[in-house]
Amino acid sequence: MSRTPVSGGHLLVQCLQSLGASQCFGVPGESYLDVLDALHDTVGALNFLLCRNEGGAAFMAEAYGKLTGQPGICMVTRGPGATNASIGVHTAMQNSTPMILFVGQVGTDVRGREVFQEIDYQAYFGSIAKWVVEIDEVDRIPELMSRAWTTALSGRPGPVVVALPENMLTSQTDVKPCKAVRISEPAPSTADIAELASNIKSAKKPLVLIGGGGWNAEGCIAIKHFAENNDLPVAVAFRFHSLFDNHSDSYIGEAGVGMAPALQAIIRVADLILAIGIRFGEMTTAAYTLLNVPHCQATLIHAHASDRELGKIYAADLSIHAGPNQLAAALKDLNIPGERQQWRDRTRQTYLDGFDAPVQPGNVDMVEISRYLRETLPDDAIVTNGAGNFTTWPNKFLQFGADQRLLAPQSGAMGYGLPAAIAAKLVEPDTTVLCFAGDGDFQMNCQELGTAMQANARPIVLVLNNGTYGTIRMHQEKHYPNRVSATDLVNPDFVTLAKAYGLHAETVNETEAFAAAFTRALNSETGALLELIISKEGITPRQTLSQIRGSIS
Repeated sequence: MSRTPVSGGHLLVQCLQSLGASQCFGVPGESYLDVLDALHDTVGALNFLLCRNEGGAAFMAEAYGKLTGQPGICMVTRGPGATNASIGVHTAMQNSTPMILFVGQVGTDVRGREVFQEIDYQAYFGSIAKWVVEIDEVDRIPELMSRAWTTALSGRPGPVVVALPENMLTSQTDVKPCKAVRISEPAPSTADIAELASNIKSAKKPLVLIGGGGWNAEGCIAIKHFAENNDLPVAVAFRFHSLFDNHSDSYIGEAGVGMAPALQAIIRVADLILAIGIRFGEMTTAAYTLLNVPHCQATLIHAHASDRELGKIYAADLSIHAGPNQLAAALKDLNIPGERQQWRDRTRQTYLDGFDAPVQPGNVDMVEISRYLRETLPDDAIVTNGAGNFTTWPNKFLQFGADQRLLAPQSGAMGYGLPAAIAAKLVEPDTTVLCFAGDGDFQMNCQELGTAMQANARPIVLVLNNGTYGTIRMHQEKHYPNRVSATDLVNPDFVTLAKAYGLHAETVNETEAFAAAFTRALNSETGALLELIISKEGITPRQTLSQIRGSIS
């Protein structure tokens, strides 16, 4: 029987449902009205969350993809909508997160004339997305949607950009929607595992370094079992804390921005590094100073789901083309002889010692507040943050248990934390979601509190207010002492702002007041914002602004 013709926009939505999508984020636009019309009939099955800015929507989609393992879907209009959303595409790429950005496009009949809001999306997104495609023929929607979904999830997960010309979306077709796709994860060979085990057996100071996208719960459990069973220390790459239970005796910290000197020393002296799923970014290698390029001083075993990551920066002694979960499953029950417990315990102790820090300047001490949160956050809490010196507290002074999650941008994008927290609250409405934000970072996307209010997806937000762009101020004091320029902030009344969006809100001026305020935030049914007044002198946990300035002069 022939199929009743449908428009391209309706076929696109049918394909999304067949592929398993249930949530999308976006800002409406006239360039994809037919898609919005189709979404009118999918409420409860495929929902559209109305956001306030395309950048916030793209961050939400990225966080959704990271949290669920399925492509985060973002829909925006052409031109300015697409350029606003590009920050989320870049973040998804550097985070190795599956995501699909749908962008309205000018009609194919006027393309190339620089018509209103026209952009060549392949040129614009080509260097920050895994794949960019424009669907010119309505009959090809199922084919290209299937490929987009597969591309976002396979190998190294990442973002795909799909441009949708207006006249294509309103064209009629009788082709059927695509079916669900299955993604195969490459597995290691028996020979790979045997050589890996032999190398670890010979090592005196081995180190496991994990990160990247594509992990599932079973993979995380398996790699933990392998590491603990074989007395192996494990560090995570930049902002991948929640891939490994931080309470495990094998966990030794995060190789990221502001990496602890002790962990840097461990990486330097390790005689074997088993790197699983990482892409050897600048942060994880301290700007490529910890490991010689292209040949490490240590024996390097590098495993990745994408063969394009193997040998891209470092030439491994053993390259294993395997996804993290397949590799972890193959390693789980290995028992590799060797005396490694003393090495593991010593490296673990250096991590635990890192929680000790001096009393902070000012009346609000984030060392004490972080200690309180480590002890009281629920076992399934989700923590989010954007970018800035304030991220030291969630990234270096919290511990993430097996069921807790960190959502944070490997791209260093400011403004990520609040949209990510809203997406997390949408996925896990009964879970405590805590967003850390600096005063500058928060104002990058504070308007998304309107999205939180409308969707009833209300997290708890801690705004660490020190009246400055802390990271840049720190660098100014290091390199241009006493010449502060364009970093001091004049801020609004954050409490009044939050209350305008329906949140419980209050200011914390003293450390001792935090516990009671946080309890009230936890008990609030409307979400909460706590403004913490911290001193700009406490620019880093172990060195004040004055000390930085004095060490230079």
